[in-house]
Amino acid sequence: MTGVALVSFILLAIPDPNIQIKLLVWIFVMRILGVVTSVLSYYINGALSKAKYSKADDLNFEKPLTSLVWITSIFSIIATFLASYFLLHDLGNNWWLGLATIISCGTLGAALIPEITKLFTSPTSTHVQEVVETSKQGGASLNILSGLVSGNFGGFWTGFIFFLLMFIAYVASAQFGMEGLLGQYFSIFAFGLVAFGMLGMGPVTIAVDSYGPVTDNAQSVYELSLIEDDIEKAKSDIESEFDFTPDFEKAKYYLEANDGAGNTFKATAKPVLIGTAVAGATTMIFSLILMIQKTLGVDPAGILNLLNPYSILGFILGGCVVFWFTGSSMQAVTTGANRAVEFIKGNIKLDANAPKKADISKSQEVVKICTEYAQKGMINIFIAIFCFALGFACLSSPSGIGGNDAVCLFVSYLISIAVFGLFQAVFMANAGGAWDNAKKVVEVDLKAKGTELHDASVVGDTVGDPFKDTSSVALNPIIKFTTLFGVLAMEIAISDRFKDLAPYFGICFVLIALYFVYRSFYNMKTK
Repeated sequence: MTGVALVSFILLAIPDPNIQIKLLVWIFVMRILGVVTSVLSYYINGALSKAKYSKADDLNFEKPLTSLVWITSIFSIIATFLASYFLLHDLGNNWWLGLATIISCGTLGAALIPEITKLFTSPTSTHVQEVVETSKQGGASLNILSGLVSGNFGGFWTGFIFFLLMFIAYVASAQFGMEGLLGQYFSIFAFGLVAFGMLGMGPVTIAVDSYGPVTDNAQSVYELSLIEDDIEKAKSDIESEFDFTPDFEKAKYYLEANDGAGNTFKATAKPVLIGTAVAGATTMIFSLILMIQKTLGVDPAGILNLLNPYSILGFILGGCVVFWFTGSSMQAVTTGANRAVEFIKGNIKLDANAPKKADISKSQEVVKICTEYAQKGMINIFIAIFCFALGFACLSSPSGIGGNDAVCLFVSYLISIAVFGLFQAVFMANAGGAWDNAKKVVEVDLKAKGTELHDASVVGDTVGDPFKDTSSVALNPIIKFTTLFGVLAMEIAISDRFKDLAPYFGICFVLIALYFVYRSFYNMKTK
């Protein structure tokens, strides 16, 4: 979405076709360089890690992943400045330097934000240790509260980093006279470049994000294999087939410690990915503003401001939808989990004498139940989000109550979705990561499985999973879909042929959306 938004800006805001071509080529080269530097950094980091850790008996599994992120960021920044000079230096006014500086803010942010996130989610962080300590005395209640504290503090500091990066990008664009190159909306392009710089780190961000599920499933496979039930036989088989003697205690420790690192980096990737959606949405909204200007013949600055009451109304609506979405997605998890547990209790023996391996058909039924409620929740959410976008766009038609001022309603709604979505996603990702790794600390460092402390940490972990792995991560496509589809919906709503009918359609679409909001809870209740 960010690349589409930047290309749209270049074609709409810059009249000179020669400059358009240069900037379009530069944008595509930046994307290619992001992939190249990511691949190169992967091999360099692999060689360094092998040299440093190949003979180590123990290590912090977060360190190789951290070095991969920073090596990629440094190489990407160097490549950005070199390529920008060769492609754009003939534009004059050191504009190449300004553009390279702005895009590097995003590249640096893709490395800084994971560092901030680790302060609230890493097993060694003070916040995760606080979750563990409070659980010792207060059980599950204080475990939950401490996790919420971690999420809220993480949201503040991550948001502040986004502010600094975007502010630096704006100052750089102003100092380098980007208005002469990009027109009066040069700051919008700068914000989009920040997101584009983050996306340049996309391959590595996705890699470290994928690391979490891999380590999580590796540990699960080990436990479900029941390999420890007959260790001597397993040792004999491994020695004869692979010619080495396994150390099961160390293997289990490595898997659990690795899972902790995976949990951390799952949490670090989400703010970066959601941040690109937010900054990219800002740039995409620019094309909507230009379309409003062209279609209605109005000055955007005279309508799109805080003195217009529709601005505030749009902000409120965006917040409403984000909070409903997080509640609805977690309700689907809650109901599906309730139905699955209900089936397990009624059909699978859980007593001490029960077989350790569940019947395959019964296991498949549990998977079917979970999938069914995931799909039911998805249908409710998609239809509501779709209808809200259409409804609010149609209600923003100049033929409605507010005249031309009403178009601000939908623009504010899109901005609100992005901003509220950012903070909600970061909060939930950080809180979920803190709960998850607090349990890992109890299991690995304290070796306290089977204790009341472990029970409390398990409760926190079960709350954290829908936080970080369902609602948080799903806000990314919600922001992108709403923005992309919203631009099209608004263009239809203010067109000459449809604008008189648009308010009536808007009311209908909003009512449909409200029905599915109602349905997302009352038709998804556990009873």
